[in-house]
Amino acid sequence: MPDCCSVYLCTNRSNKNRDKRFFRIPKEISHRGDKTRDISKRRRAKWLANLSLVTKGVESRHARVCSDHFVKGYPSELFDEEDIDWAPTINLGHQKVKPTSECALKRRKRAVEREEKRQQNQAALALLSLQNPPLPKDVNDLSNKSLENVTDRDGPTVVRTKECQTYVTAESLEERDKELAEKKLELLDLQAKVSLTGLSKEEFAKSEAKTRFYTGIPNFLVLLQVFNLCEAWISHTDRSALTKFEQLILTLMRLKLNLSLQDLAYRFGISTATASRVFKKLISILHLRLQFLIEWPEREILRATMPMDFRNTFGNQIAVIIDCFEVFVERPSNLLARAQSWSNYKHHNTVKFLIGIAPQGYITFISDAWGGRVSDKHLTEKSKILQNLLPGDVVLADRGFNIEENVGLYCASLKIPAFTKGKSQLTPFEVEETRKIAHVRIHVERVIGLVRRKFQVLQSRAMPTEFLHTQPGEQHSLIDKIGVVCCALTNLCQSVVPLE
Repeated sequence: MPDCCSVYLCTNRSNKNRDKRFFRIPKEISHRGDKTRDISKRRRAKWLANLSLVTKGVESRHARVCSDHFVKGYPSELFDEEDIDWAPTINLGHQKVKPTSECALKRRKRAVEREEKRQQNQAALALLSLQNPPLPKDVNDLSNKSLENVTDRDGPTVVRTKECQTYVTAESLEERDKELAEKKLELLDLQAKVSLTGLSKEEFAKSEAKTRFYTGIPNFLVLLQVFNLCEAWISHTDRSALTKFEQLILTLMRLKLNLSLQDLAYRFGISTATASRVFKKLISILHLRLQFLIEWPEREILRATMPMDFRNTFGNQIAVIIDCFEVFVERPSNLLARAQSWSNYKHHNTVKFLIGIAPQGYITFISDAWGGRVSDKHLTEKSKILQNLLPGDVVLADRGFNIEENVGLYCASLKIPAFTKGKSQLTPFEVEETRKIAHVRIHVERVIGLVRRKFQVLQSRAMPTEFLHTQPGEQHSLIDKIGVVCCALTNLCQSVVPLE
């Protein structure tokens, strides 16, 4: 569709006047600071005033102004307020007189006649002014008996009120009724949205069960602390569809329940694109603000709070229990990525995380996501988890972690179940050691199961491949951030390992 100039009586069109340039009416910029917002607001008001669009409401998004109305042929920069072309100033059509047709003359004559009859009605109603009851507060009651209507067959209906002593036409009353009806519909929509979702801050404060079900966080107080940590980082303007708290709840609901973006869009009354944008933005904020919850503990604290199951079996030397878990992803189109993400163990394309858990049941390490093809040994060597070990520490692992030499470089020891490879059977000592390791190592499986059960996004049957891409200027992909956020939120819950 060709662009048309919005200036009064200007006939320039982009398909006929190809040497002309057409410019949009500037919008108010609200996301670049107060100074930019104020000057853009003044510039927009100046444009609308010069173009006589102030009284016409919001202009069409297709409105354009051609280059004939600027001295230099184009508008100046936003901050160049003193420039003559900061707003259109020439050939604006104000000095031109609109041609008067025969129909316009007839309309004007009828208007004069209606005005004369209106004045006659005013004189008649003035005699009844003391008898009129007061105007009700609710404009919807204007049709009640508290108003006196005088109707003329050829003229408009006029209404006189006792309180304000003014006269309004029936047309203006219809306009007011229409505006009130629109506002009422907006309020009903908002009320329906709130009642439908029930995801306001007040609703979560009333029910801890709802907080646990939708967010995976144990109670509303902890949820409020997480919100306070992230609130200053969450952007929100007057044009935002969701409040800051609703943006956080949307993100936590997708992590907890693995809801689709379309489902979240319906629940919150927004578009799917908005839901996706909010989720990605909030995941980055949660990753930045909550990653301090995953911390390697000091040796003194670790040994002083060692659970009795570990203390009775290995003393207080256990530093960490390590294991890997995999998350299904979509089949990549790139052949190399497809090969790197193929897991022979899961028979599916996956990404693999290395997780380290303290004997107390809290997550102390989580690696970035690797392709499912990578071996447990290689992932452990490259993830730098062994750099946290101190001399004398003991590491518990599964059979696939053949990293005894790597652990020995830090003067620590590795405990893994014994192998039967090359043997007819295990010795009694190996059987007893394997039993002890399996008895305490089951806790790492319980913690991994808790993370995956509490945040079902990690149980997704096929996580989108876009989650695996690292955006320019960032060090972590979206799947890396999701893994950290889920583990950090799990650390806010009660441990599954008994201390006694």
